[in-house]
Order: sequence, then C-alpha cells, then structure tokens
Amino acid sequence: MKLSLIIGLGSFIGGFSRYLLSLLIQSKTTSLFPFHTLIINLTGCFLIGIVFGLFDKGQISQEWKLFFATGILGGFTTFSAFSIETLTLFREGYTSYALAYIFASVFLGLLLTYLAYSLVK
Repeated sequence: MKLSLIIGLGSFIGGFSRYLLSLLIQSKTTSLFPFHTLIINLTGCFLIGIVFGLFDKGQISQEWKLFFATGILGGFTTFSAFSIETLTLFREGYTSYALAYIFASVFLGLLLTYLAYSLVK
C-alpha cells in the first residue's frame, strides 16, 4: 500500500508538472510544431537515464527509483519508459526485440491512433 501511495504521489507531481510546463512552452511559441510535447518527452528521457544510472550505481533505492521513474516520470511522460526499456533491450543483446518494440510502439501506435480517431470522427 505504501508503495502505491508513493507512486501515486509521483504520478500527480509528474502529471501536474507536464501540464504546467506544456502551458509555459506553448505560451512562448506560435509554431504548429508540438514543441511542448517534444521537449517534455526528451526531458523525460534524459531524467529517466539519470534515475536508472543512479539506481544501477546503488545510489538510490528501489523505492526512490519507483517514485521517480514510475511515478513522476510516468506521469510526466510515458515516452521515457519506452526509451529506457528499448535501451535495456539493446544493452542486454536483444536487438531484434528492441527493433520490434520500436516498430510496434511508433508505427503501430500511430496506426492505431489513426484508426481509432477515424472510427469516432
């Protein structure tokens, strides 16, 4: 139960941070390019790299890793989870799985989003 609350608190912090940062970035640009989402996703990727690096070095506990990675960064962006999982597959020598995961996540994700959008449009 304690772990669920820790992750839930992190998710709240991450989701709220994403919202505020998105508003800030959008207020600074008039471009149609989704800079706000790109910046948030890239920031999340960078931060999850730090979290997993610290965990692998034994500098943070499993609970802190879950709070930051699953909670805060999970609420901030799920792209960071995709990024670290893909990197882990590559690092462990599962290149074909990593490439399949990239394909499925990006191309099939876009296809399913398009199909679902088309169904309700």
